[in-house]
Amino acid sequence: MLGFMKKEDIEHLATLARIRLTEKEKEILPEELTSIVSYVSTVSGIVADDEKATPEVGVRFNIFRKDEVTNASDEFTEDIMAEMPSAEGRFLTVKKILHTGD
Repeated sequence: MLGFMKKEDIEHLATLARIRLTEKEKEILPEELTSIVSYVSTVSGIVADDEKATPEVGVRFNIFRKDEVTNASDEFTEDIMAEMPSAEGRFLTVKKILHTGD
């Protein structure tokens, strides 16, 4: 089955998702994604064919719990900050995405 995505597309998505892929994964993923999309469209087609089918939902209810802090203050801050690609003090820095001109 020919993949609808190229290796370059996979590399771009990996960059956006900030994940590292091996060369082998970059070669395999286009075909695997094509198979996944094909499977999902097949399943969607089956479900869409039966207009009378409605999902049966059991009893629904909310589970309430007291909202309370269960960890010590700053317990995970250092670990989280170490995973950030760029930071200033205790803040994550990101590139500007809003354009106010033109």
